[in-house]
Amino acid sequence: MAVEFLTDEQASRYGAFYGAPARAELERFFFLDDADREKVRVKRRAHNRLGFAVQLTTVRFLGRFMPDPRQVPVEVAEYLAEQLGIADVSVLAEYGERDGTARSHAGEIQQDGGWRDFAEVRDELVVWLDARAWTTGEGPKALFDAAVGWLRERRVLLPGVTTLARLVASVREAANQRLWETLHGLLTPGQRAALDELLTVPTGARVSELDRLRRGPVRVSGPQMKAALERAEEIARLGMGEVDVAGVPPRRLAELSRYGVDGKASLLRRHGDARRLATLLATAVHLTTRAVDDALDLLDVLVATRLLARAERETAKEKLKTLPKVERAGAKLAAALQVVLEETAEQVDTSTGEITAPKVATLAAMWEAIEAVVPRKELAAAVAAMVELAPPLDSDADEAWRRMLVSRFSTVRPFLKLLVEVVDFDATAEGAPALRAFLLLPGLMGRKKVGQAEIDTGLLAGSWKRLVLSAPHLEPGEVDWKAYSFCVLEQVHRLLRRKEVFAVNSSKWSDPRAKLLAGDAWEQVKPTVLASLGLPADAAEHLAARAALLDGTYREVAGRLPANAQISADGEGRLHFAALEPEAEPASLVALRAAVNAMLPRVDLPEVLLEVFSWTGADQAFTSVTGGEARLRDLPVTIAALLVAHGCNVGYTPVIGGADALRYGRLSHVDQTYLRLETYRAANAALIDAQALIPLARAWGGGLVASVDGMRFVVPVPSVYARPNPKYFGRRGGATWLNLINDQAAGLGGKVVAGTPRDSLYVLDVLYDRDGGRRPEMVVTDTASYSDIVFGLLTLAGFAYAPQLADLPDQKLWRIDRAADYGAFNDAARGRVDLDRIERNWEDVLRIIGSIHTGAVRAYDVIRMLSRDGRPTVLGDAIAHYGRIAKTLHILRLADEPSYRRQIKAQANLQEGRHALARKIFHGRAGQLYQHYQEGMEDQIGALGLVLNALVLFNTRYMDAALDQLRAVGFEVREEDVARLSPFVRHHVNMLGRYSFLLPEMPGGLRPLRNPDATNEV
Repeated sequence: MAVEFLTDEQASRYGAFYGAPARAELERFFFLDDADREKVRVKRRAHNRLGFAVQLTTVRFLGRFMPDPRQVPVEVAEYLAEQLGIADVSVLAEYGERDGTARSHAGEIQQDGGWRDFAEVRDELVVWLDARAWTTGEGPKALFDAAVGWLRERRVLLPGVTTLARLVASVREAANQRLWETLHGLLTPGQRAALDELLTVPTGARVSELDRLRRGPVRVSGPQMKAALERAEEIARLGMGEVDVAGVPPRRLAELSRYGVDGKASLLRRHGDARRLATLLATAVHLTTRAVDDALDLLDVLVATRLLARAERETAKEKLKTLPKVERAGAKLAAALQVVLEETAEQVDTSTGEITAPKVATLAAMWEAIEAVVPRKELAAAVAAMVELAPPLDSDADEAWRRMLVSRFSTVRPFLKLLVEVVDFDATAEGAPALRAFLLLPGLMGRKKVGQAEIDTGLLAGSWKRLVLSAPHLEPGEVDWKAYSFCVLEQVHRLLRRKEVFAVNSSKWSDPRAKLLAGDAWEQVKPTVLASLGLPADAAEHLAARAALLDGTYREVAGRLPANAQISADGEGRLHFAALEPEAEPASLVALRAAVNAMLPRVDLPEVLLEVFSWTGADQAFTSVTGGEARLRDLPVTIAALLVAHGCNVGYTPVIGGADALRYGRLSHVDQTYLRLETYRAANAALIDAQALIPLARAWGGGLVASVDGMRFVVPVPSVYARPNPKYFGRRGGATWLNLINDQAAGLGGKVVAGTPRDSLYVLDVLYDRDGGRRPEMVVTDTASYSDIVFGLLTLAGFAYAPQLADLPDQKLWRIDRAADYGAFNDAARGRVDLDRIERNWEDVLRIIGSIHTGAVRAYDVIRMLSRDGRPTVLGDAIAHYGRIAKTLHILRLADEPSYRRQIKAQANLQEGRHALARKIFHGRAGQLYQHYQEGMEDQIGALGLVLNALVLFNTRYMDAALDQLRAVGFEVREEDVARLSPFVRHHVNMLGRYSFLLPEMPGGLRPLRNPDATNEV
């Protein structure tokens, strides 16, 4: 091949048949309508009619005329002959024997069908390709496929493969060159010199300045926080954040910056001026905001885990230590007080009602009675102990840990002033008072005396008021500025999480409101968004329909409830589901599963990857981050080795071999240059599409049901992007891989998040950020992903949300009509949906979901913005009310349809099966994730996800072939049993030790299946 980004196999598939078309493809492209039949009818002789029909239909399917129409697959010829009433399909061999007939027919078809020659549109295609290459930065294979699609849509006959491939390569190279020159031209000579200085290694240092600056914080501590802010300040001083790069597509800028962040400084030095400085500029622009993101990420975890949580834990420990002393002192005081109450109370004779005087008449007598129970010295000691250990009467539950927090001021002292200087904070009206106080803190720190007039006393809630204004060491009118600093910092931290305080010079911690569509931008996309989501501009009619649906569903389900053994209501009106009985496994299923599993060929994991690459071309998605066209020899072998190294968590050692493709230097170069999140996702898209075409996968589902669930990983190395959770991670931190899987067992995408946050914050982002596959219609999650706001947003986005509700008896059902009689649901339906509240906020509700739908803002940021400390804002409440309609319909359907519950359970089980296989694959280093940074975590989990999908695809295709073979020999294959087979089997795959990277000859496209009766066959 003259163009290296296409393999010989891919070139041979271009504009040609690759096997027989599927039945659906025959019906779509080769069906002859009345107009087609009329054109065919006028041809004399059967072979001319059939040959003309072949050319007429194959040009639709292939986009070009076949050099020899007689070479069409026999299935196509038979399908066309059947429609034309031609009994003997072999007559096609006579077509074109007379020179010029086939060529004449092709010309006629081209003219009548409006097919144009490539030369007519070449210039137009170049313009389109240039715009796409400039905007997206896609790899050459993706651009080539897009160009083929563009030509076919416009009924242009495809040119030769080399012609089109060379055109794509040249246009892409020109777009890259223009990108580099554009960015290079934005720089002044001084800025160019400053950027080149980043590639130097200072005297006495081991790494370049670029290497040093692109390393974010790892450990969580006050000194590390200071270092993170100093890094952000140093990067900002480069001034690259002020360069106007608005004319460059964000995706191209991000692509260049990724190369600058991941690539070696020595490699960057080798490039020409334009490319080198363009890459460094993109990297510096990225790092300007990324460094602030890193610092605020560190602040978040530092305050949450090292300060607040630790203070609470240590306070609890101190309380436990003092508990015995408090109990002893309390018991003595209680005994003494009991004596006082008994001795000084009036005596009442219950039989006569006569009241007599107290037992003691003098103080001395009372003390005598007390000391008979508790000596006065011990009583005094008990009082002293209680004064020392018990909080004041006007204290609150937080005072003890807040006092301990103040004692740890040395943790925040090093960075508070720098934080205010480096981060450009702003706030909403609600967050403004706390932010004003925060910005003034540096002026109070270190002073001997700070007066009450210098602080905002309105921020002193609860025990902070005592700690700030009434500390024992204060003189009248003074305040404890350390306590005040922590009071303000605690509030700012909370407001940062709620997005009421935000950082202007940050990306992750910026104001999501500024990203929402508004004004002309919203009006322009509004019609398209509403049409896409099926939502009306006016809410009245839509809400009336939702209300009618809810009312009707209540009445229908309530009417069937007496005969429904699946649900019952207790005396308090709470609903209870009967446990779903597991579906029995018939003998036919057990036999089929055993037979299919025994037929799967035994392979090494790298062989699975290489074979899947040969089917799908997924390895072509791994393009160089440098943008270069050249590909390495045997690159798929190196990629397979790296996927095993990362996906199995075993590192390079087990995959290093004697072949050039498996040497350490080659592995390291390809790892840094070709493997990254974008290429993993592009490769995964090819696997998802291939999975959907397999009949067995279609027997499992249509790809329209999906689930999102989290898989937890311990992160034993220091990392800002890991969070503690003793239940999952023990004493260490960890991260969660939220992944999306459809009912065809294909992983559609995922997201790595720190710790174990509520899945509900991320579900919508995961759904919108799929790698590929059909858009799911129904989404299954566990209870952790549930909230009324999430219900509302998912419903508005067009998804049927189906969370598992483990706490069903505690769930409130919602109604609209308070007076409606819903029978057994009356007590459970105690909540009321306020339609007026939804309608009043409808325009803003649409703007919110429109901004999420178009990608203008992350759903995560929106959900945090719509909720304040567990309480929704006015707009959040409107969305929650809308969601409660869908939530109630979901619960009623759970109550009424056992098959619906089984469908949800089956999808959840599918997800669990995938996680179990993922654990077996990710077996190295005890299955723990040894990555310090979020990008490293995403890349390694991306490798795991790709290996998972490749193995599932391998299993599915071979299982499908096994089913065909079993049917052919008369084995009982029931469709209901086929639907219950699992692609997550692994007994036939070697994932341990040394591996084979050689593929056998496969004349039929697949390995031979094993004999199911020869269980010991190797």
